[in-house]
Amino acid sequence: MLLKVITYHNDMQKVPNLKGISIIKLQEIIKAKNLRFEIIDSSKFTSKFKPLSVIEHLPSAGQLVKKNRKIYVTLNPSGYRRISVPNVVQITRRNAEVKLKSVGFSIGDISYENNIGRDMVLEIRYLGEPIEPGTLLQKTTKIDLVLGNGKRK
Repeated sequence: MLLKVITYHNDMQKVPNLKGISIIKLQEIIKAKNLRFEIIDSSKFTSKFKPLSVIEHLPSAGQLVKKNRKIYVTLNPSGYRRISVPNVVQITRRNAEVKLKSVGFSIGDISYENNIGRDMVLEIRYLGEPIEPGTLLQKTTKIDLVLGNGKRK
């Protein structure tokens, strides 16, 4: 009989839906429900959820658990991971776009300067400033391209 009291026998509660809950609010909810939590992962950023919010948890919402049960949560990181900008200078716009998109960047503004190499990448920019190949930027960042217009200087 004493063992049943100590192990909370038949004292079950439903796991709340924690998806989308911020880490700060998560602590309050878990404490109020007499549960515990442990962060098991925070590596796969998804834009569907705010940064540092729960994207999944085990046991899942609605499952019955005993009081003081540990809930394992996966958090959305604060942003996409940083990746190296590939060298696309002196190649065609078409090849540069394919190369940039294949690693996770998107194409921002396209501008042209007088240069005999029509649609050849002369420079890459981020937020209007020139950047060097190898610069670490967040995945999905928009990279601007400066291209030649085919005219002599």
